[in-house]
Amino acid sequence: MVGSDVDYKDYYQILGVDKKASQSEIKKAYRKLARKYHPDLSKESDAEEHFKEVGEAYEVLKDPEKRSAYDQLGLNWKTGQGEYQPPPDWDAGFEFHSGYSANTDHAGFSDFFESLFGQHGAGVQYSSMGSSPGEFESRGHVQGQDSHAHVFIDLEDAYKGATRGLVLQSTEMDSDGRPHAKPRTLHVKIPKGVKEGQKIRLQGQGSPGLGRGKAGDLYLEIGFNPHSLYKVKGRDVFLELPISAWEAALGGKIKVPTPAGKVDLRIPAGSSSGKRMRLKGRGIPSKPNGDFYLTLQIMMPKRLSEKEKSLYRKLQKCSGACKARDRLGVV
Repeated sequence: MVGSDVDYKDYYQILGVDKKASQSEIKKAYRKLARKYHPDLSKESDAEEHFKEVGEAYEVLKDPEKRSAYDQLGLNWKTGQGEYQPPPDWDAGFEFHSGYSANTDHAGFSDFFESLFGQHGAGVQYSSMGSSPGEFESRGHVQGQDSHAHVFIDLEDAYKGATRGLVLQSTEMDSDGRPHAKPRTLHVKIPKGVKEGQKIRLQGQGSPGLGRGKAGDLYLEIGFNPHSLYKVKGRDVFLELPISAWEAALGGKIKVPTPAGKVDLRIPAGSSSGKRMRLKGRGIPSKPNGDFYLTLQIMMPKRLSEKEKSLYRKLQKCSGACKARDRLGVV
């Protein structure tokens, strides 16, 4: 749902706390409101609705990482602007260590919450510490927490492989108990053939362990930056290819750009706009390789010279009306 219009939720306002409130102040405000609106205790007609709203606000603000990401998102929102459209991939680069809380029911949460945080709890759960407190006492170590982040690379990097410096936003607590985002740069080896949605594991780049415990791992979920030419689906790549009217009519060989370089393509004579062609194995390299698809788009010049108009009139006299319209039953 990210990118669709939803009602913006001001979670600070819902809990009645300042945006600079400490985590302990947020917890205190939540407990007070949860008691006030608990359906088993409150006599207010809309108690259940308020109870769910308060629970949703607390689910975000109690988690320093979710709160830090939410704060960054809210910088572009102004009170009274109505429906809100979260920027596409608004959470790119934010480092998260956990998904939904295991003991919290999110069924009644708003579309706004789901559009922002739904993906962090769906299908994947990340370990909280890796070991129980008892293991720390008996063996003297606790493994560090794994973390995950959504990052974006250029499509060309998936074709060739690359080493890139990626900036992540890690959350730290200040002395007053408030979270803030701190950037850290990692030099990451992008493997050739990586596809959208694939995860790259960086061993030991998660949270540090306790005692002699090993550091957790960092999982980077790959996405592709928007490209001016190409669309991607799985390992297949798509391009809308402009051709001239005479190339469509007569056919011929033309140069076509791909993320791996230019290739020769033979246009069949009599091609129509919308015709799809496939270059087998020219998509993202893998086992097997993806394919590269081209959709022909016949482009006419906006302005014709007198000589060009004369040639088109001669063609009109030779060809007459468009034969393809005969099936429409019009004269």
